[in-house]
Amino acid sequence: MTLQKIKDILKNEKLAPSKKRGQNFLIHNHTAARIVELAGVSKEETVVELGVGLGSLTGPLSEKVKNVIGLEIDSGIIEWQRNNGNLPENVTLLHQDLLEADFASLAEACGGKLKILANLPYSISNPLLFKLLDNAAVMEWAVLMLQKEVAMRLVASPGTKEYGIISVLMAGNASVVHLLDVGPGEFHPRPKVDSVVVKIIFHPRPNRSLALPPHNPELLRKIVRSAFQQRRKTLLNALSASPFFSCDKQTCRMVLAKAGIDPTIRSERLTIEDYVTLAREMEQIL
Repeated sequence: MTLQKIKDILKNEKLAPSKKRGQNFLIHNHTAARIVELAGVSKEETVVELGVGLGSLTGPLSEKVKNVIGLEIDSGIIEWQRNNGNLPENVTLLHQDLLEADFASLAEACGGKLKILANLPYSISNPLLFKLLDNAAVMEWAVLMLQKEVAMRLVASPGTKEYGIISVLMAGNASVVHLLDVGPGEFHPRPKVDSVVVKIIFHPRPNRSLALPPHNPELLRKIVRSAFQQRRKTLLNALSASPFFSCDKQTCRMVLAKAGIDPTIRSERLTIEDYVTLAREMEQIL
């Protein structure tokens, strides 16, 4: 799909790109085809596309897989696609808010764990990433176009400024592979930031590739959120002031000691293994 064709569709159908939704449409066919190629899909697969838009990715994807289930929230785009679009027969289009989607039911409909492809609106990338983590048990992989800044957080190492909540939780559930850099000139409207395509490969359960001991994932998330919400504080002070659980300073100090963690350390210095150890000790007293 060319830039002029996209402009014509948007103008004729009165589908101005939504700033609120962060809509940026891919305008080069070769880039869309390259993303599908790097995703490593096969003819036997059903892939879920999050945010079909005008179909820039849907077309090349549908040629490489058995079926595509496309989710799209924009009612104007849905109407255009159903009345005037040229989506192939192996594409099922659903009018659906991505953040409200039932991934467990989608996985059941697909007959296995989900394989996801998406040029995500930047406005929902963070909540969507957390939703993927919430549904990690039904995820196989997700190939996502993300703002470069967000992608860097996914692969950040302890001790760096990019390291945060999503870095820790993603490390506990998946491996992230950099696939492609995408410049602003690949989109309409042209964004003010660079983009990156990544592939998130979720660890199989129960034989996950990252050998973490059994732990309570909900408690782990509460601990990580508590630690990073006040990242300038020491870990002891951040945990004892947590809005997610009740742990006075004396008790938190005892838990940290049992976990072998310095109470004066900052949140960004701990690895996923450290946080899991802390969660296991915390669960004994909460």
